[in-house]
Amino acid sequence: MALDTGLRGKRALVTGGASGIGRAIALALAGEGADVAIADRAPVASVLAEISARGVKARGIAADVSFEDEVVRMVGEAASAFGGLDLYVNNAAGAWHEPLTRVTRAALERTLATNVSASIFACREAAKIFIAAGGGAILAVASTAIVSAQPRETAYRASKAALKAHIEVAAVELAPFGIRVNLLTPGATDTPFVADAPAEQRRRALSAVPLRREARPEEMAPAALFLLSDRLAGYVTGSELVVDGGLRLRPIFGGSDDDLRALNLGW
Repeated sequence: MALDTGLRGKRALVTGGASGIGRAIALALAGEGADVAIADRAPVASVLAEISARGVKARGIAADVSFEDEVVRMVGEAASAFGGLDLYVNNAAGAWHEPLTRVTRAALERTLATNVSASIFACREAAKIFIAAGGGAILAVASTAIVSAQPRETAYRASKAALKAHIEVAAVELAPFGIRVNLLTPGATDTPFVADAPAEQRRRALSAVPLRREARPEEMAPAALFLLSDRLAGYVTGSELVVDGGLRLRPIFGGSDDDLRALNLGW
């Protein structure tokens, strides 16, 4: 028997919905019967077609979320298209990595505007709609970068730490209105976001992941559906669901996978 998420008929806005994790969440929501608007710099027609093919309404919104006025327009357009809004997924993000001694104001401000300010402004606008409607759910996509310091990620790591802090405050402020606010934190995931990283670098990074592979974007969708569903997660707010193949554990062990297996065989 299929698990009923209770998301049928809901109206959702997903930023960064044209590819990667955002696309996977958008399609999963559509599969549950929710109308879905995807906001991206260039919404992809094929993704909109995939959403529509699931028998729901689809809307593409071109927006650069690093600008406050575009964020305000984006939320308003989604709500206008569907006659309201019930779910907001803050997935869009950017990374402009620089070594500490060469950090520029332009890259720092662009990172913070895209990864933090955009969420704050979008949550502000979505919350007004949700409060008037008597409820809603917000989900922000975070990063394991906040527990794994990497070279050249000063701005990116700071932005994701700030995102978590902002989401936790939002959860407290919006709880009296019946609005739940949560974080989904993916680990290494095979998306266009990391497509330009050298293959050897990605291979070395996976050596720290207990499951020894990157996630597929589709593997993030069930966690997103759970957190967005009042039926499944009605008592969950201000929480972080980590889907990282064990990356957060970052085990320090000099042996191989065979050595690990040997520890727990032969009993």
